[in-house]
Amino acid sequence: MIEINPHMIKDHCEVVVPGSKSYTHRILIASALSDGRCRIENALICEDTLLTVEALRQLGIQIEEASDNRLVVYGGSGLLRPQKDRIYLGNSGTSMRLLTAVAALAEGTVTLIGSERMAQRPIQALIDALAQIGVRVISTNRNGCPPVEIEGNAVSGGAVAVNCRASSQYLSALLLIAPYTVKGLDITVTEGPVSRPYVDMTVDVMADFGVTVDRESYDFFQVAGNQSYRAGEHVVECDGSQAGYFWAAAAVCGIEVKVKGVSEASHQGDVRFAKVLESMGCKMISRPDGITIHGGNLRAIEIDMADMPDMVPTLAMVAAFAAGTTVIRNVSHLKSKESDRLTSVVNELVKMGVDARCSQDELIVTGGRPHGAEIETYGDHRIAMSFAVAGLAAGGATIRGESCVDKSFPRFWEVFKGLYET
Repeated sequence: MIEINPHMIKDHCEVVVPGSKSYTHRILIASALSDGRCRIENALICEDTLLTVEALRQLGIQIEEASDNRLVVYGGSGLLRPQKDRIYLGNSGTSMRLLTAVAALAEGTVTLIGSERMAQRPIQALIDALAQIGVRVISTNRNGCPPVEIEGNAVSGGAVAVNCRASSQYLSALLLIAPYTVKGLDITVTEGPVSRPYVDMTVDVMADFGVTVDRESYDFFQVAGNQSYRAGEHVVECDGSQAGYFWAAAAVCGIEVKVKGVSEASHQGDVRFAKVLESMGCKMISRPDGITIHGGNLRAIEIDMADMPDMVPTLAMVAAFAAGTTVIRNVSHLKSKESDRLTSVVNELVKMGVDARCSQDELIVTGGRPHGAEIETYGDHRIAMSFAVAGLAAGGATIRGESCVDKSFPRFWEVFKGLYET
């Protein structure tokens, strides 16, 4: 439990956030499949990415952890040799979905398991897609959720249709293994995808490793087979999702916060959250060395957040301090995140005296004067970080289960305290 009880919030400050979690996962996997030694700089070392690291080690890949957020990965040229032990992936949805496809390249059977919450998170659409290219994957509980058992072998490839209405990670998983199939993959997206920028990030990583993806928008993707990711050096850009909490602090506290190392040109969708805050009344300044938000008089907006799902809790929190009613649309897939994020956000905003409600696909927040409260995080890192920011402007808050931030930002509380004087 941690108390948010700042005595004096700084008028302006600069912060540095860690490397992107999404890019770190993808670069780790491409490095593991590559044809040699890969060095990864500014990698995010956190609970989720370490689960991916350990999983790849269990699949026979040598990975060294150096100081200064550096990883060295010795690629196996697409050859994976799993151990007999089941691979534990906690509640890392990215690890589970991407590695379900990667395990199809292994020599033998791989079983991926996770936390109790992971066993409720859907993966059937990916199972169905892999079946179309000859990969046998079983949901061992027969409910379309993990644990999953994958029978690895040479993957022939060919045409595959995938439903990405619930997650773009199904598509990213197929793309990442496509170069190592015999015939390549022709992927048709039948629904979605949600979270489109994450697909762009996957394509970026593949290009950085020397593999070209031919595409028609987000509807069709083609990757040639019998290729290999090229070994090399890669730098992970700073995490746009983590930057959002500090921009949100500027918005609700009426201060100036610069997040260094974040570029408006990034393919990370969450960097666009700065523009969302600008539309709510803040001032945004984009420089080569970072993006600054100046807080202003906040006003409600109506917005589609299908491509920025991780920022929905943060936006809802900002909306609690804005004049009017904010309507956040196309967010049904948040129900299957680390928690049911729509219900979690509503529950905690109501505790703070805010009029908030959700439907199947919308989150609606009417701004007011939020007060401090004891916040339940539901083991969800994004709930913890969003409501810590709310505590700054609401005169304080108590955050239960604060260690859940280790999932994506282990130093969050240390960096967060830089916003105020104690």
